[in-house]
Amino acid sequence: MSIRILTGSDVRKALPMPKAIEAIRHAYGQLSANKAIAPPRQHISSDKGITLIMPAYLPERNEFGIKVVSVYDENPSHNLPRITATVLVLDPTTGVPLAFMDGSSLTAIRTGAGGGLAAELLARKDAKIVGLFGAGVQARAQLQAVMAVRDITHVNLISRTQTSAQRLATEISEWNNPPKVNLVSSPTEVVEDADIVICATTSSTPLFDGNDLNAGTHITAVGTFVPEKREVDTTTIRRANRIVVDSRKDCLEEAGDLIIPNAEADAEIGEIVNGDKPGRESEDEITFFKSVGVAVQDAVAASVVLAEAEAKNYGTIFELT
Repeated sequence: MSIRILTGSDVRKALPMPKAIEAIRHAYGQLSANKAIAPPRQHISSDKGITLIMPAYLPERNEFGIKVVSVYDENPSHNLPRITATVLVLDPTTGVPLAFMDGSSLTAIRTGAGGGLAAELLARKDAKIVGLFGAGVQARAQLQAVMAVRDITHVNLISRTQTSAQRLATEISEWNNPPKVNLVSSPTEVVEDADIVICATTSSTPLFDGNDLNAGTHITAVGTFVPEKREVDTTTIRRANRIVVDSRKDCLEEAGDLIIPNAEADAEIGEIVNGDKPGRESEDEITFFKSVGVAVQDAVAASVVLAEAEAKNYGTIFELT
């Protein structure tokens, strides 16, 4: 029995953002149509952190994967990443493992792709200015995904440290058709002229005052996934004409952005994909997308990665027996 091992570099080559967005469109649609088997993720805590186990099986295309992701806040002091992840792809007809891949790069891409799909469905067609909170891996992926669906010309960027903000700004300047990046010093400057606001931080308290949002703004929040933390305030939630989530069940249990203000979702994004619920209906609507991450994203994205890897011979094959 053999297994294909795929590094982060392999994953990134196999899953460019436009392809990832289409994969996540399928994943969300299947989830909201109740055509996916995705048990609740298991949380296992140790003294220093937490590990999540996320399995999913989508029968329509035989996509079957399990992700194991760990969050250990003290890891950076040991020169280790705060978040680590791996994904195992299984053959649903035999149960045989087919691939083992870096889950950190896959998670970044698939989460970014979810935000990109949300922007495609909910942001104004003429959206050009992004307000970006955060300068880490997920902030980068979210911006890349939005740029795949909208013609972004400017980014107002703020981060916890000026160093990280400057590092990301420099990187963005080297992308194809890069937007102009403005390093700003206050939350108001981030959102006051933004068409799309992206929240991709580990903050436990709201990042900006919802009164500063303009009519017609779309907001995506992906940074928190526990009930007691939130990136957006109650004003933002109250002003939102449409609240969209990746999973009602998971967000009701994990999304402090909605739990704290006692808000309900108007739609799952998969319901919009499937045509069961509308996306943006007017230019003046404020729309909000909250993602806590769902296992179907990993299973589908990993299956796409494996198919591309097999076609182009990415990775290394190991014999296990």
